[in-house]
Amino acid sequence: MTQAKTGRGKNIKPVRDAEATQAVILAAAEEEFAQHGFTATRTEAIADKTKVAKSMIYYYFKDKEGLYRAVLTRSHADLLETIQKLELEQLSPEVALENFLRALLNCVSRNPRLPTIMFHEAVQNQGKYYKESSSVNIDTILIAILERGLTAGVFRSLDPFQAAINIMGACLFYFIGAGNIKQFPQGKRLLSKAMLEQHAQEAIALILAGVRSS
Repeated sequence: MTQAKTGRGKNIKPVRDAEATQAVILAAAEEEFAQHGFTATRTEAIADKTKVAKSMIYYYFKDKEGLYRAVLTRSHADLLETIQKLELEQLSPEVALENFLRALLNCVSRNPRLPTIMFHEAVQNQGKYYKESSSVNIDTILIAILERGLTAGVFRSLDPFQAAINIMGACLFYFIGAGNIKQFPQGKRLLSKAMLEQHAQEAIALILAGVRSS
């Protein structure tokens, strides 16, 4: 007798086990890709870290490329969902930009590996997988906000594409450069809750002051 015939709900556990195993693999893979990038990450290291057989990783994700694509999807999911719920197109450009930035910084604070993964993606892969990821949608949303503000005259004369690049840099370099920044002898914990909130406030204030029309 199969599990499906033994009663309602009896087949739930294998599904949950599969989902839990994939979640463990993705969490470990995210850590490895953030540290080493796609090129240098070894599937064997992920298997060792998770105690999941390498063959099982390939069963779920086909190969390292499939696993990497899944990590990119997973790492962007929280941010994309959060931004979509904000309905930014219904807000004034300035309020939309502030809400976008706070959502971005809050999500990245919860997952500080994301900027590092995308840094490796740019350096190692020249954006091969970036163009397929949700990051493109997020960048497009930011550019659209800047275009609306420019059209409405509430933002100064700027190139929305270039401004979006600079805005992302102001928000995300803090996380990418944390290893260098923490070497300054100030005894500050860059990823502490207090420091992350201070970074968010400083970055948002800087960006809004920089784009507002005088």
